[in-house]
Amino acid sequence: MEKDYNNLIRKHAEYKKIREEKYVSESKDRLSKILKKKVETTMIGALSSIESHFGFLWQVEDGEETTPEKKVMYEIYQKVREEVLNKGNTQARNIDAELNQYNVNWLKYQNVIPVKEIKKEGNDE
Repeated sequence: MEKDYNNLIRKHAEYKKIREEKYVSESKDRLSKILKKKVETTMIGALSSIESHFGFLWQVEDGEETTPEKKVMYEIYQKVREEVLNKGNTQARNIDAELNQYNVNWLKYQNVIPVKEIKKEGNDE
């Protein structure tokens, strides 16, 4: 009987350890995914800002012919765009290497709702 009890305790401890390892792994994966998305959003936002402020240098209106200057500006923009994306993607890949140096535990959202006791009038309990 004692052997069964000890076996049960050991299995419970093993299960708890496996569950904890899985939680740490999932926490790290979740953080990695969120950080990569933020890097990606930053890159896309930067490119969008460049396009909105400098797009007039290479954009062609309807019926307008592309000038040699606009072609050159568009080629420069494409080079800048490629560099921004390459550098951002490199940093996004570096996130996992950096996270591997840390233990990560996601502190899940917790909502504590205060409960107040309501005393009924006329109740002398």
